[in-house]
Amino acid sequence: MTQKIITVVNQKGGVGKTTTAINVAAQLAGPKTKVLLVDLDPQGNATSGLGVPKDQAATTTYNVLRGDSQLADSVSETSVAQLYVLPANANLAGAEVELVNRANREYALQTALKSATYDYIIIDCPPSLGLLTINGLTAAQLVLIPVQAEYYALEGLSQLLSTIQAVKRSTNSGLELLGIVLTMFDKRNSLSEQVEKEVRNYFGETLFKTIIPRNVRLAEAPSYGKTIFEHDRWSKGARAYKALASEIRSRLKG
Repeated sequence: MTQKIITVVNQKGGVGKTTTAINVAAQLAGPKTKVLLVDLDPQGNATSGLGVPKDQAATTTYNVLRGDSQLADSVSETSVAQLYVLPANANLAGAEVELVNRANREYALQTALKSATYDYIIIDCPPSLGLLTINGLTAAQLVLIPVQAEYYALEGLSQLLSTIQAVKRSTNSGLELLGIVLTMFDKRNSLSEQVEKEVRNYFGETLFKTIIPRNVRLAEAPSYGKTIFEHDRWSKGARAYKALASEIRSRLKG
């Protein structure tokens, strides 16, 4: 199959972005499908969420972006077969500052990924629209946007979509929107249903049919360094992310 690079992005924090990146990556990985999750967030939550000690990694995304290390020498195995992570920690915050004065700074990640031999590369961006996120968008073919089912769900989305269009015009003309996924949905709350209706009216078929529920087991999993499928494969959260990964595969084939 042709390699697919998907950036998971939303400049708002706490919308389930990293949870989505981790569990979609885990579900896409399989016997014949090799997946790399690139942690592009200085918080390193995708790294620790996969059970990799972020402060013990010899080389990280920071070193790869700087050109100090090769991608192949920097990735770590995870407990999920065929799923690898390029780890990140607080050092990555320095890369944003260091890249500012570098020529072609928006292409640092794209350049680093040229040697990658994975079927899927999932990029977990920081909750901002800074240079790291621009690198994530420039390196990708597709964008996946998690949106929390809450009152201000659409706030900031226009800015994010404008940023995506700006990247298309300047550094990555082939960038496309894979879709928007509604997260942290509480069916007991009428507000969640109102938000779903509003988002679906606004984005139509761009919104995935699968909705990620607010789920205790899903919230617990990162603290154990596990995907939801390892933590509780029968939970509502696990079933939802399995369905989302299936929808993603269908869209990519279509």
